[in-house]
Amino acid sequence: MPVHSKTKLAMVLKEVEKPKDFKTFEITTIKDTYYSSTQVEIAKFIATYYFSSLGEALGLFIPRRGRLPSHQEDGEDKGALANAPYESPKLSSDQQKAYQEILTKERSLLFGVTGSGKTEVFISLMIKTIKEGKKAIFLIPEISLTPQMQNRLEKYFGKRVVMWHSKLTKVQKEKYLEAIYADEIDIVAGARSALFTPLKDVGLIVVDEEHDDSYKSMMKPRYHARDMAVYIANKIGAKVLLASATPSLSSYYKYDVVRLFKPFIKTEKRYFFVEGTTLNNTMIKRLNHNFKEGSQSLLFVPTRGNFKYLYCQKCGVTHLCPFCSVGMALHRNVRHLKCHYCNYTEAIRETCTHCGHTPLTSQRMGTVEAKEIIEGAIPDMVVEQFDRDSINTASKLKKALKRFEAKESHLLLGTQMLSKGHDYANITLSIILGIDHILGLSDYRARERAMSLLIQIAGRSGRAKSADIFIQSSNQDFFELYLNNYEEFLKDEIFFVEDMYPPFRSLARILISHTKEEKASKITLDTVTKLKLFKEIEIVGHGKAPIERIANKFRFNILLRSQKRSTLLRALHSVNNPTIEIDMDPVEFS
Repeated sequence: MPVHSKTKLAMVLKEVEKPKDFKTFEITTIKDTYYSSTQVEIAKFIATYYFSSLGEALGLFIPRRGRLPSHQEDGEDKGALANAPYESPKLSSDQQKAYQEILTKERSLLFGVTGSGKTEVFISLMIKTIKEGKKAIFLIPEISLTPQMQNRLEKYFGKRVVMWHSKLTKVQKEKYLEAIYADEIDIVAGARSALFTPLKDVGLIVVDEEHDDSYKSMMKPRYHARDMAVYIANKIGAKVLLASATPSLSSYYKYDVVRLFKPFIKTEKRYFFVEGTTLNNTMIKRLNHNFKEGSQSLLFVPTRGNFKYLYCQKCGVTHLCPFCSVGMALHRNVRHLKCHYCNYTEAIRETCTHCGHTPLTSQRMGTVEAKEIIEGAIPDMVVEQFDRDSINTASKLKKALKRFEAKESHLLLGTQMLSKGHDYANITLSIILGIDHILGLSDYRARERAMSLLIQIAGRSGRAKSADIFIQSSNQDFFELYLNNYEEFLKDEIFFVEDMYPPFRSLARILISHTKEEKASKITLDTVTKLKLFKEIEIVGHGKAPIERIANKFRFNILLRSQKRSTLLRALHSVNNPTIEIDMDPVEFS
């Protein structure tokens, strides 16, 4: 229909009588797609709970296709695939026991150590679901996991599985949608958006690596795909399974736990703690030795490619972006400084803009610097840089992983992307730098994030052979306590968060930003005044955000806590307006 001389796509939610003297236009075209009543209901929940418009919430979904069913029923054809010819993987006695236990529960958490064979349990559940005439959604946290998982799924399901993620081209998306509409797909696997594809008659939703923060959307609607998977499964009567080797404290506390605590192949892992903050000669020697032995290695660096800052050794001031109150990231390979928030770029500085001291120095090692050091010391070693700077397309990812699998490259060097469930039998050495940086973050989950990351990265090595893991940390006593018992860590962590943080309290964050600092401050104080009327809401804090300015806008935060989620939602809806943004169940606080 035309709006301001442009034709817009719109959705008819209901018919109403035309008010008098209200000018209307004819609808130009009626498309053959529709949102089912279930999709609309879920979108209304998302809009209410995550503080978005209904249009933004519906925009997550891909509509169904065909004639709108009578009474808005979804018109599903049950039982059509009851004789599907899929052959289940052979399960060990431990896997079989876990599988049988999951069958007895509608919602459960599969807590299994790395290498314990969780994927075979998922596949067995999917096959059972398909044989019952239903379909499955399989969520993985991000695109970095798709190539390996795609191979595993296609081995069992052939062309009846679709890998769905944001890096698909328009043509690929249209092709896959045609197959879904034609009922030629049994499984949609992929990142967050896979949850909203128009797959009918879903009987199972699996959320792998459920602890991963990339399941939380950082844009409106700020939904959490794991929590939405549980909500949607409940709404449509499907089984939901969450899974992780390092489950989130919230899921561990809230859901029935099914354990899988023995690795499929028992190998020895030897842990060594080392001091320092950068790559040293001992590590280089170990990498060289492992390379000469014909084995592969992994090196984790906490900051991506060039995500390093220039700072003054004399006055201690970090060189900041003129438009955002964050350090300018040093991109050494293209010789410039860049702000990773507003993209402002400038030449590399030699002199401190605060006190005039020369030269400036850079903090913390990034992947580019680590790569240069290793290639200089071990010229024959092929280093695969594995971070968001170098792996920014699906084809680059596939090629990098293929090279490593074929042993054409010898070292996977990267950031948190390395922790995402990759499975390579030949990695026998892992070096983890700067884990204390994660432990020191200003986040109530800093201990959980550091512990989880350490175990996930250590879990990439020693899958088929014994492995050595070097951990650079000044907190050996803390990490060593839980290296082989993450469940003990979760039990201890409950005492730290009880009565203060999720899952025992609900959190919300209000973000206010404006080009004028005084205006942003006034909106913040006005909002706080209104919130003080709600006695069951605790205002944990309010004031300038940790990153005070982004893209020339001044930023303020209000952090709220409440024992009752319903009370918190009521208070937030009473203050909600276009000048503020509300993040329910936040995972990011900068």
